[in-house]
Amino acid sequence: MLIKDLIFEVNSAVTVNKARSGLTILGIVIGIGSVIAMVSIGQGAQNSIESSIQSIGANLLIVMPGAQRTSRVSSGMGSAQSLTLKDSEALAAISSIEAVAPEVSRRYQVTAKGNNTNTQITASTPNYTQVRNVEIDTGKFYSDAQNKSKAKVAVIGPTVRDDLFGEGSNPIGSTIRINKIDFKVIGVTKSKGGSGISNQDDAIYVPINSAMLYLSNSKYLSTIALQAKSAEIITTAQEEITSMMLSRHKITDSTLADFSVITQADIVATASSVTGTFTILLAAIASISLLVGGIGIMNMMLTTVTERTREIGLRKAIGAKSADISLQFLMESVLLTFLGGGIGIALGWLISVIVSMTLNVSTSISLSAVILAFGVSAAIGIIFGFYPARRASRLNPIEALRHD
Repeated sequence: MLIKDLIFEVNSAVTVNKARSGLTILGIVIGIGSVIAMVSIGQGAQNSIESSIQSIGANLLIVMPGAQRTSRVSSGMGSAQSLTLKDSEALAAISSIEAVAPEVSRRYQVTAKGNNTNTQITASTPNYTQVRNVEIDTGKFYSDAQNKSKAKVAVIGPTVRDDLFGEGSNPIGSTIRINKIDFKVIGVTKSKGGSGISNQDDAIYVPINSAMLYLSNSKYLSTIALQAKSAEIITTAQEEITSMMLSRHKITDSTLADFSVITQADIVATASSVTGTFTILLAAIASISLLVGGIGIMNMMLTTVTERTREIGLRKAIGAKSADISLQFLMESVLLTFLGGGIGIALGWLISVIVSMTLNVSTSISLSAVILAFGVSAAIGIIFGFYPARRASRLNPIEALRHD
């Protein structure tokens, strides 16, 4: 059978009953569209989280209190109190470190002008702006002199400003009350967006000495953030930090360390692992409809073989080979799945755009996802079309011609 004749026959068979063909590929359309949409949402979330983490500082390292993780099981990391200001001062002397910012963080109820919000209070030194990449929109950040004098001043994020003083207002000079202590607002940070650990918009920054005196009433730190001089020496910096902390805490066995040093890359890798698993889960759930669509195509092709039994018998009687019959039905199946895959990709892209615009959720459609969708379409056509095509090719021409 000539290729052009084969293409003509395949096209005629698919278009002769448009309604049935359309309903048959509907499962593939829904399956491919769902997979594309779910993967794009998952990848968008992953990109957004990674971008937010990168925005919290450049060449960042964080010293956390508590025992290190062993065998992927936390032994209390972050729950203990083992870091002090003396530790941060000592770490500043390491040659590979550009800047150090000791941190004390805790959520408090904050009130101002009859409004209130529950937000994160982060206490640190003026180095915090450099280490954590915080930029000031209006006003200024507190100075080293204000930190040493335990001044009751605060810099607030734009989300806190909107919650307490109204959207777009100028709170400079106003007073906010934290834990029944009044603090004067001296600055507002630039908006960065983000959520969770990287949400710098919904935060208040106060001098660390002031926080230790008026708020936490403790000498221990939540974390110590450090900025390495370059990305190339982060590993070296991590080793030097670990060595110095072990020495300061008089610990000879590193497995018994009461602290942990993590890098920005570690945080990104952990977040990527979580969002990657989430994306795979979404795609796996959506792929169930692909299986249903494939079964629908096989069912239609089997019905078609039954309906066209006499036609198959006539073709074989006048010289058509079994391979020609098999190839024709297989190509019909693949054509249906390719049509469904193409429409499904367009549907998935449309869903991603709608989700991004209406729900303000970041989405990202990658070329690999599109290629995978076409590959899956072809595989479904071949796998679920093979049995009907094989069955058609094995029909006995005499028995087929007798079929009513």
